[in-house]
Amino acid sequence: MSFEHANLEHGDLEHGNRERADRGNAPRQDAPQENRPRRTARPTHPLLPPVPGDSSPPPPPPPPSPPLRFGYGTNGLADLRLDDALDLLADLGYDGVGLTLDHMHLDPFAPDIGARTRRVAHRLDTLGLGVTVETGARYVLDPRRKHGPSLLDPDPDDRARRVDLLLRAIRIAGDLGAHAVHCFSGTLPTGTHPGTHPGTHPDTHPDTHPDMAWQRLAETLTPVLDAAATAGIPLAIEPEPGHLLATLADFHRLRRTLGDPASLGLTLDIGHCQCLEPLPPADCVPAAAPWLRHVQIEDMRRDVHEHLPFGDGEIDFPPVLAALAATGYRGLTVVELPRHSHAGPQHAELSLPFLRRAQAAAQAVEHADPRPPSRLAPADRPAGRPQPPSHAVLPSPPSPAANPSVAPPGEPSATPQGSTP
Repeated sequence: MSFEHANLEHGDLEHGNRERADRGNAPRQDAPQENRPRRTARPTHPLLPPVPGDSSPPPPPPPPSPPLRFGYGTNGLADLRLDDALDLLADLGYDGVGLTLDHMHLDPFAPDIGARTRRVAHRLDTLGLGVTVETGARYVLDPRRKHGPSLLDPDPDDRARRVDLLLRAIRIAGDLGAHAVHCFSGTLPTGTHPGTHPGTHPDTHPDTHPDMAWQRLAETLTPVLDAAATAGIPLAIEPEPGHLLATLADFHRLRRTLGDPASLGLTLDIGHCQCLEPLPPADCVPAAAPWLRHVQIEDMRRDVHEHLPFGDGEIDFPPVLAALAATGYRGLTVVELPRHSHAGPQHAELSLPFLRRAQAAAQAVEHADPRPPSRLAPADRPAGRPQPPSHAVLPSPPSPAANPSVAPPGEPSATPQGSTP
């Protein structure tokens, strides 16, 4: 007997048994109508078509990801007074501000810094703006050395000056109600050889060897992390192209060296992911999620460390924002355009609508397939950019085949062009 015939006979037998049982249990035709079993509507299912005539309400849609909170960095509004910059961002609809401590806005070394900070805190509260404290001012410590001195300087007195700035930043952040303090490692001291073990190069002095630099970074950050833990404000270090700590892998090296302190968090710059990480930006987000305390965002090209207005680079933003929303991150996502202060108000005005359109496109894709972007197999990922609403203007990134100078995602780059020397 064939498999199909056996199954058919078995199915007929079961059908006959059910039919006889139904007849035995069926109510008499003269029984009262109310004793007859009532037919219930088939339960609805999101993947099944509705039953004709079924008035049952459809199941509720899955809850959307919480909206992201967008801010704008004051290092991109350096030509405005701080009050004017905050008014501008509130009027444009931003949720917060990335406040860089610097002489033109909030000078951390001003003799009346306490009073100034209280005034700014009141202003932020009045305008309903959140805040992250950033410490990336170019010349706040040294008028002749960009971003100097750093946490890696050979001179302990110079390192102490950077530590002092970070301790001041933590106190200011506490007074402002900031959700994080941003920092960076700094570049390797002059003469450091890129080897991995002492003695790999005859010209490498032990004091400037990379292993020594990592140990120095950990030791110098320890009192800052202790202060951050006491204040309850995470210190969010940023992987910066050209610095000792340049990638997510470098962040994990520091984290392990320090023993994974709870007060150490991560600042993820989406542009830097495009610039030099081996993963695409949308995949960097879930990889960074457990340690994510602050996010910076702008457009950028592969291998070129240049912060660009949205649409001038290669980043596909809807998947990035979808991944970010899927993490549940509730801090600020701050636009960082530090070389565009000459047109800061215009860029601030254009950036927020761009991000909102990109987020709307991300939510449209999320509703079509509720799995987080990192859970989608490559074959399941939408080809190219998700279609945004007709009014959205979102650039498509060039393919590596069309532009050989663009390294495909997954290939690490060397030190990017334009990185901090």
